[in-house]
Amino acid sequence: MRYFPSAARQRVVVASLATAATLGGLAIPLANADDGLKDKQKRVEQQIEAAHDDLGEASKRVQRTTAALEVARTKLVGAKAGLDDVRARLADAQARDREMQAKLVLAEEALEQARADVLAGQAALAAQRVMVVNTVNDVYENGDPQLLAFASLMEADSPEDLMRRMEATDAVVGSQDRAYAGLHEAEILLRVREGEVETAQQEMETRRADAAANLAMVRDLLEEARVARANVISLLQTNRDAREKALAARAKDKQVLATLKRREDRIKARIIAEAEAAARRGGGYQGDTGGLLTAPVNGYVTSPFGYRVHPIYGYYGLHDGTDFGVSCGQSLFAVAGGTVTDIYYSSVYGNRLYLSLGQVNGKNMTVVYNHAAGYRVGEGEQVARGEVVGYAGDTGWSTGCHLHFTVLVNGEPVDPMNFI
Repeated sequence: MRYFPSAARQRVVVASLATAATLGGLAIPLANADDGLKDKQKRVEQQIEAAHDDLGEASKRVQRTTAALEVARTKLVGAKAGLDDVRARLADAQARDREMQAKLVLAEEALEQARADVLAGQAALAAQRVMVVNTVNDVYENGDPQLLAFASLMEADSPEDLMRRMEATDAVVGSQDRAYAGLHEAEILLRVREGEVETAQQEMETRRADAAANLAMVRDLLEEARVARANVISLLQTNRDAREKALAARAKDKQVLATLKRREDRIKARIIAEAEAAARRGGGYQGDTGGLLTAPVNGYVTSPFGYRVHPIYGYYGLHDGTDFGVSCGQSLFAVAGGTVTDIYYSSVYGNRLYLSLGQVNGKNMTVVYNHAAGYRVGEGEQVARGEVVGYAGDTGWSTGCHLHFTVLVNGEPVDPMNFI
C-alpha cells in the first residue's frame, strides 16, 4: 500500500459519512440521506474520480522517473569511479614512461661510450700492431736480440763491459716482449669492449621496446580516459534530466493531491454535520469494541497501521490501514453486518468497497476494502457478518496481491487491529 492516505482516506469519508447521519446501529439498514446532498456529492465524486485517474498516471510517472533517477545516479557513480581508475592508471603509465625515457637515455649514453671505447681499443690495437711490426723489422734487419746478446757477451773485454752489454740486451728484449704483450692485451680489451657494445645495444633495444609498449598503453589510456570523461558528462546530463522529470512528476502528484484534499475537505465538513445530527438522535451499538470485528481475510499482517517515511517522497505520513498478505482471488469477508455504501475504482487504491457498520459508541464506523480483484456485492446491499463480499487482488498502487483494510471512525482512520 502506498502512502497517499489523505486523498483516498477522505474519499472514504465522502462515501461513508453521507449515510452515517441516519444510521441507528450496527448491522441496521441505512436510511436515505438528504437527496440533494447525495446528488451533489455524487457529482463532485465523479469529478474527483477523474482527477484520481490522472493522479494514478502521474504517480506511475513518479515511480518511473524516480527509478530512472536512481539508475542514472548509480551509473554516474560507477562512471566517475571508472574515470578515476583510468586517470590513476594513466598517471602510473606516464610516470613509467618518464622513468623508461630516462633509462633509455642512459642506455643510449652507455652505448655511445661503449662504441667510443671500442674505437679507442681499435686505435690502441693498431698502435700495438705497428710496434710489433717495427720489432719484427728490427729483428729482420739487425738479427735476433737474444743471439746478438750471446755474441756480445762472448766479445766483452771486462766484467763491466759484460754488464753493460747484458743490460742493453735486456732492454731490447724487454721492449720486444712488451710490444707483444701490449698487442695481446689490446686484442683482449677490444673484444671486451665489443662485447660491451653488444650488451649496451641489446639493453638500449630492450629499453626502446619497453618505452614504445608503455607509450602505446599511455595512448590507449588517454583514449579510454577521453571516453570515460565523455560518458560522465553524458550521465551528468542524464542525471539532471531524470531529476527534473522526477521533480516535475512529484510536483504534479502533490498538486493533484492538494486539489483532491480541498474538495474532499469541503464534502467532509458537510457530511460530518449530518453525522453529528444522527449521533444526537442516538441509537446504535454501545459497549466493548475489542473483538467487535472478525478478520476480513484469512491472511497474515504484512504491514501494520501507523506512521512511517514515504518511500518516494520522503515525508513522514500515515499508513492508514493494515495490509494482509493473501493469494490472488482469495475471499474477502464482511467483518460485521452492514450496508455497502460505495464501490468504485481508484488509481491509487484500486477496486474499493465501503461497508458502513452504523453507529458504534455514538460514532460512525465504516470499513474499507482496497486493491480487490472485484466484488460480488453492489452499492446499497446489506451484508451479514462472514459473508463473502469480494476477492483479493493487486489493483491500483500495489506490488502484489494483498488486502489493505481500513477502519474509519467518524471518517478518521484508526488501527483496525484494535477491533479484530
